[in-house]
Amino acid sequence: MLQLPIDALIPDVRRTLSAHARAVLVAEPGAGKTTRVPLALLNEPWLQGRKILMLEPRRLAAKAAARYMAEMLGEKVGQTVGYRVRLETKVSAQTRIEVITEGVLTRLLQADQALEDTGVVIFDEFHERSLQADLGLALCLESQTVLRDDLRILVMSATLDAAAVSALMGDAPVLVSEGRSYPVVTHHLPRKRDETVEQATARAIEMALARDEGDILAFLPGAREIRRVEAMLAGLKRVPGIRIAPLYGMLPQQAQEAALQPGQQGERKIVISTPIAETSLTVEGVRIVVDSGLMRVPRFSPRTGMTRLETAKVSRASADQRRGRAGRQAPGVCYRLWSETEDRALAEHRTPEIAEADLAPLALELAAWGVADPGALQWLTPPPAAAYAQSVELLKQLGALNASGALTGHGRQMAELGMEPRLAHMVLRAIPLHLGEMACELAAMLQERDVFGGDRQGDDADIRLRFAALHDFARQAQAAQGTAADAAVKRRVLEEAAQWKRRLGLSGATSADKDANCGLLLALAYPDRIGQNRGDGRFILSGGRGAVFGKPQQLSQEAYLVAAELDDQGTDSRIRLAAPLTLDDLYRHFDELIVREAVVRWDDQARNVRARKRERLGALLLKETVWPNPEQGEVVQALLEGVRTEGLDLLTWTKPAKQLRERLAFMHRHARGDGWPDVSDEALLEGLDEWLAPHLYGMKQREDLQRLQPASLLEGMLSWPQRQALEQDAPTHVTVPSGSRIPIDYSDPDAPVLAVRLQEMFGLQHTPRLAGGRVPVVLHLLSPAHRPVQVTRDLASFWRDAYFEVKKDLKGRYPKHVWPDDPLAAAPTNRAKPRS
Repeated sequence: MLQLPIDALIPDVRRTLSAHARAVLVAEPGAGKTTRVPLALLNEPWLQGRKILMLEPRRLAAKAAARYMAEMLGEKVGQTVGYRVRLETKVSAQTRIEVITEGVLTRLLQADQALEDTGVVIFDEFHERSLQADLGLALCLESQTVLRDDLRILVMSATLDAAAVSALMGDAPVLVSEGRSYPVVTHHLPRKRDETVEQATARAIEMALARDEGDILAFLPGAREIRRVEAMLAGLKRVPGIRIAPLYGMLPQQAQEAALQPGQQGERKIVISTPIAETSLTVEGVRIVVDSGLMRVPRFSPRTGMTRLETAKVSRASADQRRGRAGRQAPGVCYRLWSETEDRALAEHRTPEIAEADLAPLALELAAWGVADPGALQWLTPPPAAAYAQSVELLKQLGALNASGALTGHGRQMAELGMEPRLAHMVLRAIPLHLGEMACELAAMLQERDVFGGDRQGDDADIRLRFAALHDFARQAQAAQGTAADAAVKRRVLEEAAQWKRRLGLSGATSADKDANCGLLLALAYPDRIGQNRGDGRFILSGGRGAVFGKPQQLSQEAYLVAAELDDQGTDSRIRLAAPLTLDDLYRHFDELIVREAVVRWDDQARNVRARKRERLGALLLKETVWPNPEQGEVVQALLEGVRTEGLDLLTWTKPAKQLRERLAFMHRHARGDGWPDVSDEALLEGLDEWLAPHLYGMKQREDLQRLQPASLLEGMLSWPQRQALEQDAPTHVTVPSGSRIPIDYSDPDAPVLAVRLQEMFGLQHTPRLAGGRVPVVLHLLSPAHRPVQVTRDLASFWRDAYFEVKKDLKGRYPKHVWPDDPLAAAPTNRAKPRS
């Protein structure tokens, strides 16, 4: 048997797990940890005949690892070594090693929290930090602490912060295998201007074929890009000795195995793969790596509640792992399709999925586990509090959790299904409507890649077209149609739907009226994405967001629809998948979500009170009728809201009313004792209920408000003693020595102004004062032409010091007027000369 680097460390692994319940193993890619460690532990005494569970993050890697270990034992998969992945299980009563994907571990733990038939759980490739891996480790640590102190936990990875994982696991021992690697020469071939990633990859592959020896492994972010590069390299397929082998999860097993096997003698193999070949899988014969530097990552948008796949740059750790694939068996070469400057900017590690994923599945699993607060478990990266709280609220809306956050019976059924929570809710609610079979198909379709793939039909967002294509495919006995990849997607959707139907005891027949019910089912899953046409082909969603189609299509004309997928770009998200919904279905099936309310509000356009009866679903206004006889109290409040919105100028403020308000402001500032009302804008608006509301009964519009007398309303705020004090301490006029009654300007409460002709003040020695003598007026002394000649608060000082200079000027300008040498002894006058 071929010796691998991990073999030298196997005795240490055995000794460590014999003495410790937890351990961390770090081994370079190609060291052999995935296949050698489980087999080495198979007969350990502490295992006591129990199973070994090993988690792999990808289905393809899980199945390949199980097949390889079975071959090493000279057996078939399903005997000593088996696997469990979504939609496929190969185990038997004699199976001791089960290679499983991460979601399967969660199901096993929920069914048996103690994992009684398991001796060790191995987390392989933990550095990928998937949400399910983090959850699985947290639950296993909890199970080990509370229920199974003899359960072993081994975390394995090629690139991992071993110290952090060891600390999480109570300072677990760390074992390190250096692996075996050969030198790899790295070339940077950045993409040219306007060159697509597919074009750059094809160019690099052709260059490598000409310059270097060995098989090629090219990394691209997804199957769509792989098919495009295949098409660009079509000419190479006709060259003798060259074989192009795609590798991605949706390929048939035979095609996957062909990509992994070494090429024939004299043959050069070009494997074009998604990141599934980055770790775990060994592609034999590879000496050259072409790395696009891109990968697909799930990103959750709190705005839309959608998780979408985005193309992003790889991390430094991922790039190094990809490069290492070229140096497993001999010296190699790596072509990176980015510059050295871009290379230095790469993040060291990928962001843990738990930090940016939809946490609703996690919240549902924890509730099923019996944990309300995720802080009760041990996490390498705790789930973000805000995102987790949002997920809990969604589960409450779906009826999975009660008001206190405890799992309901409906929630337990959702958790047992193992679907995304929205889809599980949809399927369970569809069964009483006799739509369970169709709901299973719809759920399977929404969890897989679009059945139209890259076809031009995919531009049409109508999900009913996908149903038709799926059922056409099924009627033709799953005969391949379109591309092989699209046929694989359709086949997988049908298999997944069939599995759920069997679990739920459904007949397997789908409702004939698919077109009418598709939107209804989507609305069960996405009640916050029910859309109402705004009249221009744009939609407002019940959750408050805007949405629009990328280009006009039949659904653009629908009055109501449900958006199953949005792109979350811009103000109005683009609708990628949707189905129409009737208003009748909304009332029939979502009546509990419809809010019926009577709305009385101020219309700032019409400037009157509008009273309406409304029926509303979230942000959607379903129905509105006039309410002819609203409650008077609500009308009054609407009028008050109008005044608050538009301001006090909505009332008619006459000159006397304005002066009264200014006098009250003066008294509020300067009067002795409390109780004088604050008549500032802020205070009056805040106190509308007290001084204005009692006078509004019977009114409905602006004209009614303008008939009010604000002066009377303000006087109503005063007691009788205050009214008397107001006349005495803040009079409207002052009688000056000439006998004239001169108005006082109170616009500045700290400096009331008396504007009077200087001649009318002859004989008055001191400045008039207000507020019981505490506040002098500001005298604006005017010329005979009513132009200011002096401003003073101290009249005595003016007569003594400034009058004679002013007199010289006035005497020259107004010679017919009398300008006495002694103004205090002169007779005041409001004429040119005093009367004799």
